[in-house]
Amino acid sequence: MDLKLKDKVVLVTGGTGGIGTAIVKGFIGEGAKVAFSSTSQEKIDALMPTLGAEDGQVKGFVADMTKEEEIKNFVEAAKAHFGTIDVVVPNAGYEGKTHPVQDMTLDLFEQTYMMNVFSVMLMMKYAAPTLIEKQSGAIIVIASAAAYEPTAGNSAYVSSKYAVAGLTKCVALELGPMGIHVNYVCPGPVDTPMMLRIEKDFFGDTMTHEEAMAMIASNYAMDKRYAKPEEVANAVLYLASEVSAHTAGMGMHVDSKVGPTS
Repeated sequence: MDLKLKDKVVLVTGGTGGIGTAIVKGFIGEGAKVAFSSTSQEKIDALMPTLGAEDGQVKGFVADMTKEEEIKNFVEAAKAHFGTIDVVVPNAGYEGKTHPVQDMTLDLFEQTYMMNVFSVMLMMKYAAPTLIEKQSGAIIVIASAAAYEPTAGNSAYVSSKYAVAGLTKCVALELGPMGIHVNYVCPGPVDTPMMLRIEKDFFGDTMTHEEAMAMIASNYAMDKRYAKPEEVANAVLYLASEVSAHTAGMGMHVDSKVGPTS
């Protein structure tokens, strides 16, 4: 199936992370032009030779997704470089720290929400005028299965993913009439460095990676393993394409628990 993504201009935040890199590579493979953000030039320089991109097809930008001005500058610089914006993928995220509510701090909640909710809103805010002018495009937010599945001790992260799901549904209603389809992807555990940090936070040194994966993945429907970053990227590609143009406000699950969602 031709997703018709060739020459589309795609913005991806957190492009040097596990899922972000898979998303960047996925769009490059479809012939899209990709602008991605990272926290450091060193990470960008290390990633670029691995992408297999043609000259001029991809550009990395250093931007702190917890600072509004840097988010604004990233969107504007990416548009200036490629001439337009067609697809926006707010991917950058933060897993937070595991604490019971009596030990939770406002600072930790603020850090988690700044990355997982407010940076997404700001990416939408600054990219939306271009999409509205074109009367076309797509926004795909990387949320989480945590948007539907509460976890004891993980209130900052889980509530931020509930919040970003609600934000995305609202924006889908706002932009849908203008030809822009807005959706979000809800991965369960994904085989990335973030997941290793989550294992360490929950289990410390009491389990090996293999033991932790077996325990966590046993709660999910598919294969008793973590999802691959490329499997998340494939969902993003579908939701970015015109194939899914009549889909809006949907949370697409990638390896989620069996049961009702809302």
